[in-house]
Amino acid sequence: MTNEELGKLAIERLKGEYSEAECSLDYQDPLQLLIATRLAAQCTDARVNVVTKELFKRFRSLDDFADADVLEVEEYIRPCGFYHTKARDIVGMCQMMRDRFGGKVPETIEELTQLPGIGRKTANLIIGDVYGKPAVVVDTHCIRLTRRLGFHDLKDAVKIENTLREALPPEESNKFCHRLVLHGRAVCKAQKPRCEECVLRDICKYYNEQKK
Repeated sequence: MTNEELGKLAIERLKGEYSEAECSLDYQDPLQLLIATRLAAQCTDARVNVVTKELFKRFRSLDDFADADVLEVEEYIRPCGFYHTKARDIVGMCQMMRDRFGGKVPETIEELTQLPGIGRKTANLIIGDVYGKPAVVVDTHCIRLTRRLGFHDLKDAVKIENTLREALPPEESNKFCHRLVLHGRAVCKAQKPRCEECVLRDICKYYNEQKK
């Protein structure tokens, strides 16, 4: 089976299981999603949503964040971990967006990855969820599930992204990645995958190798 054939089957199966394929972070605008995604690094989305509820009450605009005292931002985001670095990145990215990008969240991966603390994973999430462009969000769930399914045997996130871009229809790629997260949390867990409950098991390389 080619990657394109595998992708088509996996997309349709996961659509049947997870009709809603949305980001689990709470946000009202592109800036809030960008900040929430930065906070979500090595932190659960559920905890980020608790933290941003108060953070976004205190800092309501890009200028508020750009002019913020990093130490004050740290106090709000402390529960998310790595708060020194995250606070510095948040203030720095807002200053850069104000000074270099006209006060707007950039809409290309190349521009987004110039912002402090923003890598391709976050950049893809923004261009997909905010701007509706084809995107492949390569997070831990995506890496684990696509490797188990047999799309690749890679470790490098950029190579995985490129492999999936070639395999998936552009209009489906972003929601497919969201569904991988949902499926990874519910069924295809890192330590104990629940293969007998999985709608992908008959097309899954990992499952079929385990049976042998």
